[in-house]
Amino acid sequence: MTAHKSIRLQRSQAVRPGRRPVMLAIAGDSAAGKTTLTRGIADALGPDRATAICVDDYHRYDRAERAGLDITVLNPACNYIEVMEQHLQLLALGRPVLKPVYDHATGQLSRPVLVEPREFVLVEGLLPLHSKLARACFDITVYLDPPEEIRRSWKLRRDTAERGYTPEQVLAELNRREPESAAYIRPQRQWADICVQFAPIAGRPAGESSVLSAELLLRPTARHPDLSGVLTDDDRRTVHLKLIRDADGRPVDALHIHGYAPREDARIVEKAIWAQLSRRHGAAMPETLGELADGRSEPLAIAQLLLVWHLLEALE
Repeated sequence: MTAHKSIRLQRSQAVRPGRRPVMLAIAGDSAAGKTTLTRGIADALGPDRATAICVDDYHRYDRAERAGLDITVLNPACNYIEVMEQHLQLLALGRPVLKPVYDHATGQLSRPVLVEPREFVLVEGLLPLHSKLARACFDITVYLDPPEEIRRSWKLRRDTAERGYTPEQVLAELNRREPESAAYIRPQRQWADICVQFAPIAGRPAGESSVLSAELLLRPTARHPDLSGVLTDDDRRTVHLKLIRDADGRPVDALHIHGYAPREDARIVEKAIWAQLSRRHGAAMPETLGELADGRSEPLAIAQLLLVWHLLEALE
């Protein structure tokens, strides 16, 4: 039996409750918004229920060592993929791991830390869906797919403010990484149950406003909440649901949330999502979703709530 089939079988035999965690993967390129999305989900579930890790900690080389190499951290060869796969399997079966730590601020590898899986394990990073074995560890998979000009601006702002790079260094590194983004990061999109794109409001130039809309492609590889009773395909509404063609030509439900969606419109969708949990788990709908440093984002809140729904539903 192949390794990926073996881990699926072991997980299926570890019947809930309390036998294994529910695993979520959030993949995407650097500065695509993975940490922001993950942090809101973890906060909604609470620290006693959710463990969040970043698989970028499995970098093989520190920043100084990488300076002399012809590959970047986007390349699997620049990461301990086999160790990542082993740790994901252990976490998926409810077992602790001694995880490496990469310090993005200094570019150095730090002392490893013990990670104890809780009820939910949220895994974000560049390559969580790279291999068949890694993908077999997850219950729900997500790919973040912002327009490239938006991602580049986010990376420029983050890396200059938080990681000590100059703008020239960030732009040069983005250009150097592009072939490996195309080769290793973007192909993970095909394995996602949900593709999320935060983008400027249609008809407005990028950079004109910080307000972003969201489009969530809900693929039939997972069972999603039924929103047809509260949404239509009328794109004049600030929140609407359409059947469209994905990049591969297959039909997929597209949930669109306008950046200026009124709170009352967003609330209708949130209540419809929450009401479809087969059990309520004794908890009210989370109220901390969509939080950003400069306020609240309704598109982000709905995206996070949809993923919370999937995690809670997977407990059944």
